[in-house]
Amino acid sequence: MKKFIPFGVLIIVIVLALIYPSVTLTTVKDSKIDSGDTAWLLVSTALVLIMTPGLAFFYGGMVSKKNVLSTMLQSFVCMGVITVIWVIFGFSLAFGDSIGGFIGDPRTFFMMKGTLGNATWKLAPTIPLVLFAMFQLKFAVITPALITGAFAERIRFNSYVIFLCLFMICIYAPLAHSTWHPDGFLFGKGVLDFAGGTVVHMSAGWAALASALYLKQRNDKAHAPARISYVLLGTGLLWFGWFGFNAGSALGSGTLAATALATTTTASAAAAMAWMFFDILRGKKPGVMGACIGAVVGLVAITPAAGFVTIPHSLIIGIVAAVVSNLVVIWRTSTSIDDTLDVFPCHGVGGMVGMLLTGVFAHQNVNAGNTTGNGLYYGETHLFFIHLITLVGVSAFAFFGSLLLLKITDMISTLRVTPEQELAGLDVSQHDEEL
Repeated sequence: MKKFIPFGVLIIVIVLALIYPSVTLTTVKDSKIDSGDTAWLLVSTALVLIMTPGLAFFYGGMVSKKNVLSTMLQSFVCMGVITVIWVIFGFSLAFGDSIGGFIGDPRTFFMMKGTLGNATWKLAPTIPLVLFAMFQLKFAVITPALITGAFAERIRFNSYVIFLCLFMICIYAPLAHSTWHPDGFLFGKGVLDFAGGTVVHMSAGWAALASALYLKQRNDKAHAPARISYVLLGTGLLWFGWFGFNAGSALGSGTLAATALATTTTASAAAAMAWMFFDILRGKKPGVMGACIGAVVGLVAITPAAGFVTIPHSLIIGIVAAVVSNLVVIWRTSTSIDDTLDVFPCHGVGGMVGMLLTGVFAHQNVNAGNTTGNGLYYGETHLFFIHLITLVGVSAFAFFGSLLLLKITDMISTLRVTPEQELAGLDVSQHDEEL
């Protein structure tokens, strides 16, 4: 019977599409949709999408050869599963009419109702609503994919699909709504998250730590990366796509997008060098893996700050994040925590560093949309302390919420593969395929 459930869900999707075709045309007088802004967001949406295959290569190259395909598919499948959920009710949960400031009404854009025509989102009046929905979809796609590096090489694929659905609905959507919706709780408190440091990276990082603790250690932790060239390729795709991730979050093609693109470039470059030079300081040889990981940490850390800080301060954010994450990786290796690809030290800690440093270096001259105030560096404390308190609250929500979802998933479908399946490798045991 279990074999028929996944396909049965798709049959339900077909029925819903027939019942709710969403053909009503929304026409808004004096529409402000701008062709230049629309063109940039179309490009940005494609750029963000390519980050998920990039992540697949990034993670896939780091695991052992017998787990490369399974690890890559764990990222790739998010593009299918999350898209279906998003179209039905996921977009509504994140950006629908607010319910208490914490979640959206799932009926608001059910089956993409109201997105046909020239309707726009409240905070993005120059691009079509449907484009905003598709742009935000790509953020929802990559977030659960980031978590997979923590439980790589030991999770059942079917169980993982269940978990990513629960995570998107119960963790990602509430955080996105609270942080980015104009009626959201954190938005109302003045929390600044330009492109997802809190919503994407902190949530994924804490979920990764919860996953590593819940699934416990691998039976065989000794392995060499299968394809370091894949890691390089993945890093390039991630860096390329991140310009859509951050600069696209300006929701237009103006000066703010240009600033976000510039800070993204400089933070990642500085972080790549900082990770490599810090390794040299510790007596290690400069490595490809270190440079790639450092670059990604820089991208993670600048994400919440990209449209709020200046270019010189983005250099500081990249360097500090790389050193802090490197130190946390060193600490993690001395513990029994088996975060396979160090998702928590890199994405979780990188996101937290970026969030705090946004509270230190943000300035209203960079972004007039920042009505909360300037950062700690400029002598103001309000923004920094809001971010500090939010960091604690979001961390607790993402960590303990993910632990609960892992337990629920495990009750529905066993999470961990058997020792024999782990020894054979997930490529063969889960997918009957080999590299």
